[in-house]
Amino acid sequence: MARRRANGEGSIYPRKDGRWEGYISLPGMERKFFTGKTHAAVKAKLDKAKKAQGEGLPAKFERKRFADFIDDWLGEMRLTLKPKTWTRYEQLVRLYAKPAFGKKDLEKLQPQDVQRLYAQMTEAGLAEGTKLQLHSILHKALKQAILWNLVGRNVMDGVIRPKPSQKDMKTLSPQQARRFLESAQGHRYEALFVLALTTGMRQGELLGLRWEDVDPEAGTIRVQRSLQRTKDGFVLTEPKTKRSRRQIELTELAVDALERHRINQTAEKLLNESYWHQQRLVFTNTTGGPIESSHLLRHCFHPLLKRAGVPQIRFHDLRHTAATLLLGQGVHPKIVSEMLGHSSIAITLDLYSHVTPTMQQQAVTAMETALRG
Repeated sequence: MARRRANGEGSIYPRKDGRWEGYISLPGMERKFFTGKTHAAVKAKLDKAKKAQGEGLPAKFERKRFADFIDDWLGEMRLTLKPKTWTRYEQLVRLYAKPAFGKKDLEKLQPQDVQRLYAQMTEAGLAEGTKLQLHSILHKALKQAILWNLVGRNVMDGVIRPKPSQKDMKTLSPQQARRFLESAQGHRYEALFVLALTTGMRQGELLGLRWEDVDPEAGTIRVQRSLQRTKDGFVLTEPKTKRSRRQIELTELAVDALERHRINQTAEKLLNESYWHQQRLVFTNTTGGPIESSHLLRHCFHPLLKRAGVPQIRFHDLRHTAATLLLGQGVHPKIVSEMLGHSSIAITLDLYSHVTPTMQQQAVTAMETALRG
């Protein structure tokens, strides 16, 4: 038997098929209809739509598949993201999000759909970092969907965020670092490895360095760009963050290595002038073009580590080594943070908390000296 409507409840009525239906009025004499198995289910939908109207949100959203929306969003993001970052966004969406719920209506996407995808990714043996990257992408995309009036909420707010996995950090001791630099003496990229170990610059920042960024008289270099490899070739991009654009003081060791490198590069350029790429890069291949990261690692970096008799580490671990050596020598974390181009000192302290005991011991010694003379 039809249930009597309460005052202000709206139009809810039973249908011949046993389901319930209701509607709310929209501007322009239009109506938005809702259906459900029970009266209560329809009333809940009406209440939600009315609440959205009260908050200035549309009660009726444009029907759009998730796949169509995410393609539109990626198209917009291509104008603002670095090429390498956009490529990663597109790859994660194409490989995981679209197969899981690409055909689903965007408005009907639920936290459980995303949570189920994460479980499948775990079963497939994918790293937590991959899930975390996808989580960030989906959260950002669906936040934009709200601004585009396609949905009324961000379902990612109801999804349990994957836990970030900390990659094992391997660093060289001072003795190992010296042995590594000794093994690099006379090597074509000696100056590159010296800079990596004494400044903590990222690989892309080193490979994107130009000679106009180097001031040997002042003993400084300016980090203003980064070299990235994309499917369309090499591109020079803005540094990773605002703080990544910075000036770094150089050691005499680094200045000397750069001067020798400039002399050698000039001689090489004169011999190969007819096909030399005039890009003014500090570190180049044999024709003056950008260096392939894979070649640098496979044919230069790893063999030099082996020659030096030190552990096989990632190139990025030279950056960690630089920070650890500086902090271990009592350099203030704020200075180390600025050298590395971290967005805040908190990142530096969090990454290199293992150096804190040494710093605390130095503080105790300093206090003893101050109080006992």
